[in-house]
Amino acid sequence: MNTRVLMAASALFMGCLGAAASFLPQEILTSIGAPSQGALPLLVQLGGALYVGFAMVNWMAKGNLLGGIYNRAVAMGNFAHFGIGATVLVKGLLAGQTALGIWIGGAAYSVFAVWFALVAFGSPVKAEGKNLNP
Repeated sequence: MNTRVLMAASALFMGCLGAAASFLPQEILTSIGAPSQGALPLLVQLGGALYVGFAMVNWMAKGNLLGGIYNRAVAMGNFAHFGIGATVLVKGLLAGQTALGIWIGGAAYSVFAVWFALVAFGSPVKAEGKNLNP
């Protein structure tokens, strides 16, 4: 399986979320009806920093062989992040959350969770003409 698209897509997804959370914490909190003062904006910005950091890891690893035993830490970290995130967002949907962002986030997280599960627990296939040890 070619993981370059997966890693680039997840890096762009998390990079956009991270940039928004880093630079627009008050606006994000206001849009969800939470108070935008005190420690909450700092926590949103800290979450944004995590997203940007994870996006950088994925972007840097997009050219590497991923799956099976190769780059297992990257694959499992992504699987854990997207799997737990999908579970939380779907649980919110089942509890009656109706915000469009929750639906979009739940769908995106679920797709990435399944995709990273296939990579993390699958076997990498050597592409035609590619050498595993450059």
